[in-house]
Amino acid sequence: MNYLLGAFKPACNVSIAFADGKSRKQANDFGVPLKKENGQTVMVPLFQSQENIVGKISVEPFQGKKIEHNGVKVELLGQIEMYFDRGNFYDFTSLVRELDVPGEIYERKTYPFEFSTVEMPYETYNGVNVRLSFSELHTVTWEAVQIKGKHQYVLKVTISRGYGGSIVEYQDFMVRNYTPPPSINNSIKMEVGIEDCLHIEFEYNKSKYHLKDVIIGKIYFLLVRIKIKNMDLEIRRRESTGAGANTHVETETLAKFELMDGAPVRGESIPIRLFLSPYELTPTHRNINNKFSVKYYLNLVLVDEEDRRYFKQQEITIYRLQETS
Repeated sequence: MNYLLGAFKPACNVSIAFADGKSRKQANDFGVPLKKENGQTVMVPLFQSQENIVGKISVEPFQGKKIEHNGVKVELLGQIEMYFDRGNFYDFTSLVRELDVPGEIYERKTYPFEFSTVEMPYETYNGVNVRLSFSELHTVTWEAVQIKGKHQYVLKVTISRGYGGSIVEYQDFMVRNYTPPPSINNSIKMEVGIEDCLHIEFEYNKSKYHLKDVIIGKIYFLLVRIKIKNMDLEIRRRESTGAGANTHVETETLAKFELMDGAPVRGESIPIRLFLSPYELTPTHRNINNKFSVKYYLNLVLVDEEDRRYFKQQEITIYRLQETS
């Protein structure tokens, strides 16, 4: 029995190192570590679209072992996984580099690889019902074992044997893309209310905000004939996945900011100043690969003394601005 168990153990160790691993920024430097499915967080290299992804793959047989193979290759895959459709991945990026011809590996062997100016149009995203990420996946195919993983944006190294399965090793990395400030950024002005009861005017200084921006605005009460006890401003994220009858929508309240505590009077103006940096926001994503969208809303909520709620929701655009060192 011990002999049979030993037959299913990997015959080698596979590892990867990025060429600029020591100098490349880590996701944790920005306070946004990559969360794994098991709840753990890991530090991973950070890339953006059009960068070169360069490194080395090391394959080291365990002592006394040799690996017969039909070739070695590395793949870079970008994938979207819907949580309600587990196990099915939607590829939007797929690149392959052949590293070695069929042969045998007796001792540690290192393979350099390079993917030049890689087009990675979508950011890493890990939401309620969908995950989009880049990572590197190493697959060593050998006798009697196949280990499968669920990582996206992967580099996949395959050492194949005609009568074997696969050993798979994953190397995650994150992708973030930056947007210049919009040339046009109009303010938001609206008047809302209940006929003969409540009439308010609200204004936000702009409609597009970067992740560390500040929302500045004001609420002006034109008519107040109901007893308002408090007013809050919420930031909501709405994630839509799928299409048609299979559409799934999840709404999260990411922030709740109290604007007023007590009854307002006609003519009163309430200032708004809400910093976005403390909250875990992502850029707005619109119809990514026809699979999902992520939108943000400012939700103004008024509560009267009978606990009735009145609200007005307005969409805003969030983008990632290039940080200066």
